Amino acid sequence: MSDEKPPQLVDYFVVAGLTDTSRPLEEENQQHRPARPSEPITDVAVIIRSQGEEVPHGFTCIETTTSGHPVDLNAGLLNNPQMFICYKRGRDKPPLIELGVHYEGKDRPKPGYKILDTTPYSRSANLNSGGPGHQRTFLTYRRAAEPHGHNTLGVTDICLIMPSKGESTPHTFCRVDKNLNTSMWGPALFLCYKIAMAKANTLVYEAGLLGRYPEQDSESFPLPESVPVFCLPMGATIESWPADTKYPLPVFSTFVLTGASGDKVYGAAIQFHEAFPRERLSEKQSLRLGLLSVVDRRPVAGRSLQTRKSICVLSHWPFFDVFRKFLMFIYRYSISGPHVLPLETHISHFMHNVPFPSPQRPRILVQMSPYDNLLLCRPVSSPLPLSGASFLTLLQNLGPDNAVALLVAVLTEQKLLIHSLRPDVLTSVGEALVAMIFPLRWQCPYIPLCPLALADVLCAPVPFIVGIHSSYFDLHEPPRDVIFVDLDTNTIFQSEERKLLSPRSLPRRPCKVLLTSLHNLSQQLDEMYSGPGEEASLELLLSDAEAARGRRAQLELEARAAFLRFMACILRGYRSFLCPIALAPAPAGRDAGSLFALQGFLKSRERAYHRFYGQLLRTQLFTQFIEDCSFASDRDPCLEFFDTCVDKVQAELEKPEDTPLMELDDPRGGEHTVFITPPEQPAGPDGAELPARYRYDGFPTLRPELLEPPRDPLVAQLCQARSSAPSSPAPRRTKQEMKVAQRVAQKYSSVPDMWAKCLLGHCYGLWFLYLPTHVRAAPAKLRALQLAYEVLRKMEAHKVVLPDEVCYRILMQLCGQYGEPVLSVRVLLEMKRAGIVPNTITYGYYNKAVLESKWPAGTQSGRLRWAKLRNVVLGAAQFRQPLRQRERRAAAAAPPGGRAPTAPRPSLQRQTTWAGRSLRDPPPTPRLVKSGSLSFPGGTHGEGGRGVLEEPPTTRPPPLPAAPDPLPPRLRGPPGSADGSLSDVSFATDESDRADEGPVGGTPRRGLATKLQQLLSPGKRSPLRPATSAELPTGPRDATDAACLRRGSEQRDGEPPPRRSPAETLLRPRERPESTASESSVSLGSELDLSDTSVGSTGVPKSSELPADGAAGQEPPAVEVLLSSCSRCQGCGALVYDEEVMAGWTSDDSNLNTTCPFCSRSFVPFLSIEIQDFQLPPSAAEDGSLPPPAVQGPVLSDRRRCLALDEAEPELCNGCPDTAVPRRSERVAFAYLSPLVLRKELESLVENEGGEFLAQPELVDSHPIIYWNLVWYFQRLELPSNLPRLLLGSQHVALAPQAQAPDSPCVRVRLLWDVLAPERDACPPLYVLWRRHSNVPTLLRSQQPAGHHISLTFLEAVLSHVGLNEVHKAIALFLETPAAPGGPQNLQRSIYREILFLTLAALGRDHVDIAAFDKKYKSAYNKLAGSLGKEELRRQRAQPPSSKAIDCRKSFGATLEC
Repeated sequence: MSDEKPPQLVDYFVVAGLTDTSRPLEEENQQHRPARPSEPITDVAVIIRSQGEEVPHGFTCIETTTSGHPVDLNAGLLNNPQMFICYKRGRDKPPLIELGVHYEGKDRPKPGYKILDTTPYSRSANLNSGGPGHQRTFLTYRRAAEPHGHNTLGVTDICLIMPSKGESTPHTFCRVDKNLNTSMWGPALFLCYKIAMAKANTLVYEAGLLGRYPEQDSESFPLPESVPVFCLPMGATIESWPADTKYPLPVFSTFVLTGASGDKVYGAAIQFHEAFPRERLSEKQSLRLGLLSVVDRRPVAGRSLQTRKSICVLSHWPFFDVFRKFLMFIYRYSISGPHVLPLETHISHFMHNVPFPSPQRPRILVQMSPYDNLLLCRPVSSPLPLSGASFLTLLQNLGPDNAVALLVAVLTEQKLLIHSLRPDVLTSVGEALVAMIFPLRWQCPYIPLCPLALADVLCAPVPFIVGIHSSYFDLHEPPRDVIFVDLDTNTIFQSEERKLLSPRSLPRRPCKVLLTSLHNLSQQLDEMYSGPGEEASLELLLSDAEAARGRRAQLELEARAAFLRFMACILRGYRSFLCPIALAPAPAGRDAGSLFALQGFLKSRERAYHRFYGQLLRTQLFTQFIEDCSFASDRDPCLEFFDTCVDKVQAELEKPEDTPLMELDDPRGGEHTVFITPPEQPAGPDGAELPARYRYDGFPTLRPELLEPPRDPLVAQLCQARSSAPSSPAPRRTKQEMKVAQRVAQKYSSVPDMWAKCLLGHCYGLWFLYLPTHVRAAPAKLRALQLAYEVLRKMEAHKVVLPDEVCYRILMQLCGQYGEPVLSVRVLLEMKRAGIVPNTITYGYYNKAVLESKWPAGTQSGRLRWAKLRNVVLGAAQFRQPLRQRERRAAAAAPPGGRAPTAPRPSLQRQTTWAGRSLRDPPPTPRLVKSGSLSFPGGTHGEGGRGVLEEPPTTRPPPLPAAPDPLPPRLRGPPGSADGSLSDVSFATDESDRADEGPVGGTPRRGLATKLQQLLSPGKRSPLRPATSAELPTGPRDATDAACLRRGSEQRDGEPPPRRSPAETLLRPRERPESTASESSVSLGSELDLSDTSVGSTGVPKSSELPADGAAGQEPPAVEVLLSSCSRCQGCGALVYDEEVMAGWTSDDSNLNTTCPFCSRSFVPFLSIEIQDFQLPPSAAEDGSLPPPAVQGPVLSDRRRCLALDEAEPELCNGCPDTAVPRRSERVAFAYLSPLVLRKELESLVENEGGEFLAQPELVDSHPIIYWNLVWYFQRLELPSNLPRLLLGSQHVALAPQAQAPDSPCVRVRLLWDVLAPERDACPPLYVLWRRHSNVPTLLRSQQPAGHHISLTFLEAVLSHVGLNEVHKAIALFLETPAAPGGPQNLQRSIYREILFLTLAALGRDHVDIAAFDKKYKSAYNKLAGSLGKEELRRQRAQPPSSKAIDCRKSFGATLEC
């Protein structure tokens, strides 16, 4: 909901180090290697023993290789000089940090390296001194810079190897790839060295928690207990240094903690040293640290004692660079001073007052001090999971070939151990390894920076990805079945027990494209960081540093896209092998073998790569991937994005596609930057600055009283909460679906018929977004779901363009929520029938619905027996049909008053499925009301609970009963039958002949097959909704209204409506329902009714027939709402009607404008609303004075009767008493939104406020634009909703006391084609003048014409030309007589609109084919364009509507009135 807190940048601040309870990490108890060297190598030398040179004092000579073979640098030469390499350890000078081999004349000397050209005895140190023709070769080395710290990295070991003897580079050693023996004879010899920290006098303990903020755990994320050991992965140490040793720089490291649910927490820490008091040491500890002499236990002078600490921040966001700057500032603050503000103030200020970047403010500039600041940018909006991966770091440390080799290792779930001396690199590379296999997700142990205390995980018998500091190998023997990845030496070590698959086992073309892309990226990286170090650093520090970061971010994106393309190629077509659950699931329904056709997928791949695919299919990676694709999860948006990538790639190509797979938004694209100032310094009593009194000897213990509370108002203003998950995640479209919908709209915006269907699809999407709210409020859930299913079927029948799968997805989710798995299966079949392949999100909700819902009983034997019995009984009744026909012929010869002949019975249908019919067959046309039980009801109302209607003695239509009988009269028992036995039913044929005489039973006779289908359908069935007194008419005219309602219902069920001749229509008044909630299904008697379901409306039963929107009753509606979308162009003043507004909309879901068809200018259309409140004031309600009931009257097509009625009863308005005057009337206007714009706004509203907000009256007042547009579209498409009732609780309506009754007043909504309030100086429309000349009142009082000069002769002349198919003469009549006294003046409507409305008003809607009229008018326009020109006709507004507008009217249906 909107009141949830915004994302927090930092969750915890932690201080870790040595505590009193820290346990020692004893090396003696571990399986460790021989003692590591305590001192680094500081010098190397070359000696020539054949010249009598001896090993210098303090040096060690290398005489054998790693396998024990004797080593001689010049072996094989005739004059073998017997040269050897020696090295020396010590701490008297900076250690060596790199070794090399220099070929004189061939290599250029490297900067910083020194060439060892002489021996200690001043002879030449040329390693190939056999003769003048040999290549001169020398050793080179590079020394650490002064001053060096105690823990400076250096060379700790040197060895020589002979590959010809089967020797390989030792683990953790660096190899110099230059042969020391360049002669033609002798084996190749290579130099290897190891870089490590040579430590002495060090005690290692498990790190503990020294301090934290906040002190209390958060409910959503408590502080893990293992955080201190991750802050100091190699333990909290106590070290003894020489007194003059310099402090080393702080070491930055990152780590990742993975929760049980798979969510990640990122940690950033820096490690530093500070003084440790000797008083806290025991004698044993002092001895081990070298602080006491071994013999007499005297203190050793010239030594200092240090301990290692760490400060850390925990966050759910991988802002590692930002956290590093913040931690370094805090560390520098703690070792400097004095300060005015305490350290705690800066910590609490950063945690509470630095907001998370929002889309509106993507940049946060934090000024921590006058000299320290940091820039916080919003993360890149990506469909991929959030990660701290750096693919460029992976390429820089391993190279393209090793990166592909590791990809194979991760895909086949190997044991990977990544190690480096740089702890900050481990997390970036580890995150890259698990991110490169997207959409697969690593399921095994994953610790990118593993503490020494948790190193036992390396012995686990399961695959893992673990990163560890390289000094671990100085203490422990590495496992034998692990693949080692050394980031410092760019090497991968494989044991004999576990060999990797070769990259050749990967599909050739995708692997080739991947390698080519990675090599190109690696080359670009080398170019970025090539040249001397000083130049490279200057480039990054100058003004183009921002461009350099942008370039690196672009390369990072390209690297990730390269791996994404590879995964899309190897998994292409996987969705066709998913197996949906179509029956009641078995206990093993979640098994991957039942959800995915593994063998079919394997056979679809090339045989050469079956070994790789076979291992991939057996991994936990793939099993979890199939489960994620089959069931709804939080990864659905990511998987849906991957599906779009699969559709884009072409695996047979040997180069990347031109279309990029990843289109990311730039988070720094916004110009808004929030500036966060440093904490305010307190002032003294007289305004003077307070003295600086905070100074620290080491990092202090956090004092709670100095931590400032958060400034909530500031954070609330600067950072709005990211929209929380709505109450139902299904309605939310993914960003990928939004982009696809945008592209589809852009494509169809230039195709008239497809644009109309595209708009219609978005309108139905609006209703399905509202569907969860509607079903939640519906008393019969199954009935509401079945109604939505029928909407889907009609959408498919009318070829509606659906921009996405949200409609199907929502219905599937609701089926699972309300336990209807069978209906969910039908929805999936509808999707496949429509040619839509469900994406990952929809497929997940489908499987969840069918798996978690309770299925109906599998045994249908009882239902089948009842079906057979019913077929026998009803079949016997069919055989009696000739007897009834004979009786009819006899009755025809009788006097009048006999029974009308009945229609033949529908034939029996065979039971094809357990549900009564095949799912592939269309539903039968006739429908029956479901029986309350399997036994046939009978008897009287008192005995059987259901009354039997008797035929009324009069010939007028009888009133409806209180509840319709669920069975046809022919199956009803006789009045004397109380038990309803089958014998009574089988012979009750005399009463069945009365079924067609009138609406006696309230429901016409239905088909037999449909009744059997409903009686045999399993699952829940909603009980028949009893008609309330407010819904059922009681008078004679009410019965006529009921007949109208039934006729509309029968037409929707497929039964053809009774045809009337034009003469009969003109002479007989057409029935009209008195109260409808959605719109008035009236003829053009008073309001130009344009309702015609044959035009193309794809709606369902009108909302007026549903109890949610009001019911037909005796009393007028409490509130009537008139809606019109006709808008006036601000440029030319012309009226633009609904279909023209739709045609002028664009595909941009943020553009509110439409285009005027006359002047081509853009303007914002408006919905005009008039709210008429008919509720009685409280005094009248208490007195009981009610208005008289409304009666029916004739229609305008029967002009003579209208005139006669007008003369006889001037107080009536079209047969309705003029006393129905609203007590209160209000007129408002709001923007008329395109369905694309409205859907975007509605999704945002549902996401922020929740779906329940759509059922609250506050929606009307707080979001009126969304509310009124939804009401308009739902009523336009005749879709049921409870939105009109929300108006009763808004500020627009003053509720009367009787509104609190259980039967709340109804709201009637009428959609008008024309404007509600015409301009005063404009000429009234011709159809209104026609009514005026015919003395027929208009619907709107504001349309009363006054002072017009258009004669009846002009109107009759226009109608005469139209009637004679001379539309061009009618147009010419408009054009030739503009200034005549009797001609039109200042017409706001186009000539087409005036002629159309006048024709409809004069002839009636049933006698005008609008499509045929459009063709005639267009033909007449083309005829006149040849003589007058199209520009002149356009200036006179005589052009016909565009094909876009016509298609919009056909798609939405001409269901408006005016």
